[in-house]
Amino acid sequence: MPGFEVFGEEEKRQALEVFDTGVLFRYEFGEQRRGVYKVREFEERFADYCGVAHAQAVTSGTAALKVALVALGVGPGDEVITQGFTFVATWEAILDVGAIPVFTEIDETLNMDPADLEKKITDKTRAIIPVHMMGAAARIEEIVAIATRHGLPVIEDNAQSPGATVNGRKLGSFGACGTFSFDPVKTITTGEGGMVVTNDPELWRNLSEYHDHGHDHVVNPGGRGGEGRRFVGFNYRMMELQGALGLAQLAKLEGIIAEQKANKARMRQALAVLPGVTFRTLVDREGDSSTFLAFLLPTSVQAQAVNAVLREMGVGAVYFAENTWHYYPRWEHLLQGSTLARGGWPFLDADGRRRVVCDRLALPQSASIIERTLVYPVPVKLSEERLANIAAAAKVAAVG
Repeated sequence: MPGFEVFGEEEKRQALEVFDTGVLFRYEFGEQRRGVYKVREFEERFADYCGVAHAQAVTSGTAALKVALVALGVGPGDEVITQGFTFVATWEAILDVGAIPVFTEIDETLNMDPADLEKKITDKTRAIIPVHMMGAAARIEEIVAIATRHGLPVIEDNAQSPGATVNGRKLGSFGACGTFSFDPVKTITTGEGGMVVTNDPELWRNLSEYHDHGHDHVVNPGGRGGEGRRFVGFNYRMMELQGALGLAQLAKLEGIIAEQKANKARMRQALAVLPGVTFRTLVDREGDSSTFLAFLLPTSVQAQAVNAVLREMGVGAVYFAENTWHYYPRWEHLLQGSTLARGGWPFLDADGRRRVVCDRLALPQSASIIERTLVYPVPVKLSEERLANIAAAAKVAAVG
């Protein structure tokens, strides 16, 4: 990973078709574009790939989350449950619609712990966002079953795991909707961009209208601007060049996953020499997209000692306990309630009362797992030199 490793003539051809029309905007200009609608085609093909009825392209994975939340009616006073190991965008979107994020523990899938999810549901809960972190599934069938019992929609944050499956079914297709990211370091990339997928036609209509200023997109003689609007919206439209890149990248996704699976197996074998090492629990080993290889040591001290050797030999792993983007205790701006708003929103109500309270020590189970975990991104193109260096460093760490 990511998709830029396989950029080639296919992406160039798709982009040139857009330049030949001179139309970068995804709507209107029917005569000038001569039948070229890249974003619309990307949506159709992505929906078909995921096995769902509808897909709505947007400007980013973060926008996908916000558009999904708004389309489901989530807003101020609501609680949305997600997990304490995710990219900051997940809870940023929750805060941005005025809702309050509630964080669950993870288990050794490195994703949401269904047992803790059940404990966190209250009468204020309006949605659940499990995150399929680092290429592999959360216990999504259990999570959806819990949500269904409580009458709650599930938004699958699948930014890091496009193409992954559980029992042959694509992630993103289990909940009310699924969100995806195509930013520069994702499995497939359009530079920036995102997608929301769903089987619900009414939800899709909300997604489509909200992401484009509320326009209902009904064809009318007056052209764009003559449409009706059921509610206010915002602008999260994807442009045609992004759609073009998405089409080329989507066609390569299965090949990307196949290469990652082969490379992950070789990397895992190299790391198996480490004393006491275990590997991340996979809900569906065949369905793993193999974007990352996560391995656990018996203690935090051992994990840091092993990584010190790996770093010294030029092949250091990611240690998420030190990471400020993905790990709850490292989100200092969330924990401190930092905001540019003079009144303190979204952390304070209009009357000055605190509405979002986060305790750095609130997720001890997650901490005990993350502090023992090391992670390697799995490249599409793994050089023999890189693999040999990882293997050599692992052997040194094993005896050190």
